[in-house]
Amino acid sequence: MARVQDYLRKSKMPHIWCAGCGHGIVMGALIRAIDRVGLEKDRTVVVSGIGCSSRAPGYMDFDTLHTTHGRALAFATGVKVANPSLNVIVITGDGDAAAIGGNHLIHAARRNIGITTICFDNSIYGMTSGQYSPMTPTGRIATTAPYGNVDQAFDLCELLKGAGATYVARSTTYHVPQTINLIARALEHKGFAFVDVLSQCPTYYGRRNKLGGAIEMMNWFKDNAVPVQKAKQMTREDLRDKVVIGEMYVADEPEYTGHYQMIVDRAQGRGAGR
Repeated sequence: MARVQDYLRKSKMPHIWCAGCGHGIVMGALIRAIDRVGLEKDRTVVVSGIGCSSRAPGYMDFDTLHTTHGRALAFATGVKVANPSLNVIVITGDGDAAAIGGNHLIHAARRNIGITTICFDNSIYGMTSGQYSPMTPTGRIATTAPYGNVDQAFDLCELLKGAGATYVARSTTYHVPQTINLIARALEHKGFAFVDVLSQCPTYYGRRNKLGGAIEMMNWFKDNAVPVQKAKQMTREDLRDKVVIGEMYVADEPEYTGHYQMIVDRAQGRGAGR
C-alpha cells in the first residue's frame, strides 16, 4: 500500500485551505480510496471546476484538469468519451456542482456515464468569501443573505437518484472510514457515481452562523448524522435537521460510453444487431 504522500505534488505544499477546513480530510479519503482499489496513476484523470474544493487536483499527482466554474463534468465527459478506458474523477463543490454546473450534473447522471463525482459540500461559496449556495440551509447567514437564506437546500442525493445516477452515497468529514469505503465503492462502480461529503467551513460558514470552530462543526456531524437504514424507520419530522448518511442507491444500468460504442459498431456493420 502506498503512502498518501506518494499521491501528492509535494512542490505544491503547504496547501492554502483555511485552518480547520474539512477539504483536506475529503481529499485524504479520496486518495486512500484510490489506493485501496488500486487505480493506476497514469490511467486516472482528476477534473475540477473552480472553488475551494477545486484546489485539490492541484495537490494530487495525477493527470489533472482545472476547468472553468461549473464545467468540470463537461470536460470530464469529453475525457471519458475520448478514452473510456481511463478512470475519470470529478472533484466539485456544492456551488460548482449544484448551481453554476447544475445542468451538467443532472445530464451526466442521466447519461450514466462512468465518472466518479465527489462533492466537497461545505454549504457555502467559501473561495469568494461566503455567498449562499444551493446547499446553504434555510435561515443560515451568508454574505448574500445577511438576514438569513430564504431558499430551501437541495437534497443532492435525491436529486441525483431522480436524474439517473446509478451509485449515490453521502458521508461527512467526521465519518472518515465510511467516507473512504463509500468513495472506494463509487470508484469501482460501472456508471455515474456520486458521493456527497459534508465538509466544515469554519471561516465563512461556521463563524457567521456562530457554529463554533472545526471541532464543534465536526461534532455536529457526529451528533446529527443518521445511518440510512435507521432513517428508513424514522418519520419526516424526526429527520428534520438531521443528515442521512450511507449508500443511498445502487443500480446496474448500461454505462454511456459502452452503449455509445455499441451504436458505433452497429453503424459500421460490426457486432450484434447490424
